[in-house]
Amino acid sequence: MAKPALILHGGAGARRERNYDAEVVHMREVVEAMKARLDAGASALDVAVEAVVMLEDSGLYVAGRGASPNLAGDYELDASLMDGASGKAGAVAALQGFRNPVVAARAVMDRTPHVMLAGNGAARFAAEQGLTRVEDPEAWYTRAGKGEDNHPPGGLSHGTVGCCVLDSQGRLAAATSTAGVFGKMPGRVGDTPIPAAGTWADEHAAVSCTGQGEYFIRVAAAARTAFGVAAGQSLAEASQAVIDRIGALGGDGGLIALDREGNIAAPYNSQGMKRAWLATDGGVGVEVFGR
Repeated sequence: MAKPALILHGGAGARRERNYDAEVVHMREVVEAMKARLDAGASALDVAVEAVVMLEDSGLYVAGRGASPNLAGDYELDASLMDGASGKAGAVAALQGFRNPVVAARAVMDRTPHVMLAGNGAARFAAEQGLTRVEDPEAWYTRAGKGEDNHPPGGLSHGTVGCCVLDSQGRLAAATSTAGVFGKMPGRVGDTPIPAAGTWADEHAAVSCTGQGEYFIRVAAAARTAFGVAAGQSLAEASQAVIDRIGALGGDGGLIALDREGNIAAPYNSQGMKRAWLATDGGVGVEVFGR
């Protein structure tokens, strides 16, 4: 039996001039709730999805209820998940009109032969599955990232949520959800719904990324981290090397990662990254700016 562990993030767009007390309290609540689920024997994949649902529904982060509209005034959301034990993955991209894109991504994985559905096709599928709709977008969405618009016009301000989990059976899983960069072009898709770029889980590591997704796609950030671990690097070395590579290209952001021994890593090159974790010894931690 493995000792369970998890790490989650609420995005790498944190700004020092903004107060994150509400996010800190909420992230701790999510970790504590998921600790109870893991102690009860829940699977890594179920816990990863459940944690991301809580993050989406809070309206505190740039995912789920916290979304901001694109340049056309529409709310397009992305999510993906991956089960390290089976290698299965599911994703939705540019999904409109539904409350929890990570639940839609799980349905794609479980109920279709595909990995990703996008746009109108994703919305039709979510409707067929009876997933919860957003009936009044302007009343529902909180535009949580409006205080983190930290790039010049035409830049790539960002926000994401994600969770990586190791369960008592030694299984790893990861899930990630986002509303994308602020003021994005209609149809823009970043790294979040792309397995290997924004989310990855295998027998070596689970990874969830947050940042300027265009750069994370270009380096296959999530899979590159896990492959580094498989090649013999420590989790800290592998994950930091990926963030360093992204920084060298001019991008910013961070990632969270967890290996099969329960080691955690959370490197970033932005001002801060909202994150919380459950260690294998049962300890819970929360950070926004501290290394």
